[in-house]
Amino acid sequence: MPGRKNSSLKDPELYEELREDGASKEKAARISNAAAARGRTAVGRKGGKSGDYEDWTVEDLKKRAKELGLSGYSGKRKSELISELRNH
Repeated sequence: MPGRKNSSLKDPELYEELREDGASKEKAARISNAAAARGRTAVGRKGGKSGDYEDWTVEDLKKRAKELGLSGYSGKRKSELISELRNH
């Protein structure tokens, strides 16, 4: 919400960048507040240990989609599965 101030945000600039990139309000607020508390580089290093979805097999991608409770994944191509998983 450009032009509107939210006093609970610790890093409103990062929040707006994340929202413009398509992050939900909750996710953008959580990331921007964590970045303000621990520093942007510390937040950026967190996670990322499972590897790239591009390296996964289609079977593994479908298993992950099932774990996340997604539906309609059985007929999708690998690139479509990856996109669905990343945007979940």
